[in-house]
Amino acid sequence: MNRIALALICVLAGNRLLAQDLFVATPLTQPMQFTPGIEGPACDAEGNIYAVNLARQGTIGRVTPQGVADVFLELPGDSVGNGIRFTPDGRMFIADYVNHNILVVASGQRNTTVFAHEPQMNQPNDLALAMDGTLFASDPAWDKNTGQLWRIDTAGKVTRVATEMGTTNGLDLSPDGKTLYVNESVQQNVWAFQVNPDGSLSGKRLIRKFPDHGFDGMRCDVDGNLYITRYGKGTVVKMTPRGEILQEIDVLGKRPSNLCFGGPDGRTVYVTEVEHTRLVSFRVDRPGLAWQRNAQAHSKP
Repeated sequence: MNRIALALICVLAGNRLLAQDLFVATPLTQPMQFTPGIEGPACDAEGNIYAVNLARQGTIGRVTPQGVADVFLELPGDSVGNGIRFTPDGRMFIADYVNHNILVVASGQRNTTVFAHEPQMNQPNDLALAMDGTLFASDPAWDKNTGQLWRIDTAGKVTRVATEMGTTNGLDLSPDGKTLYVNESVQQNVWAFQVNPDGSLSGKRLIRKFPDHGFDGMRCDVDGNLYITRYGKGTVVKMTPRGEILQEIDVLGKRPSNLCFGGPDGRTVYVTEVEHTRLVSFRVDRPGLAWQRNAQAHSKP
């Protein structure tokens, strides 16, 4: 066998190995390090993963890419976090579902301030971040199987933008920022709204209705595909904006609560998993949208 043929065989074997490594979950942290309230993963510019309720309720945990965890901060009073989002300038937003707040942590700091407060919220759950810094928050009422959506502008002003929905949970924006996707956990629907220039929503349309199992967190990749945690089924589904299922990944536990993209190339998905109260991760073929935007901001001089 000549060297060219041998090299070709090695390349093909390497490509097969790389393909096998995609969409295969492995544990990142040890079981029981988090409480059953584990949620809200988000990555900072250094690649650390942040999730709520490490060791006890009311904390924000920080986990290195190698799986070493420590308590990054304690939320004030009886506040408990849920969804987390990082901005390109390094601020961390946290949905505090107990006290109807959106909290913010300044870049390089370890203390929170109240960015927005709205008493009419049921319990702010997950967050989506628009290119102009506007936040959208899902707001389920679990006891009534209903929900709503809120917009929070860059000054902290809160506006209700959708009502009379099911249990609104995971949400994210399309790459062009013109579509807001949101799922309903109990009703098993994935919806899309048009985002108007003034930030209002219109044109609600059903992307896909699933026949079983609930939803939780949701994120977009750079191609606009949706990654959605299937709570109760133990998977993350990758779906096109038109509702076509592309992949379904076993995440080693029946109750995945949320996910985010990270890693050195934005192609590692981190999942918070409630059954074993741990983080798991898997590699994917394309980077996450939020990761790409933050990475581009950090690379600018």
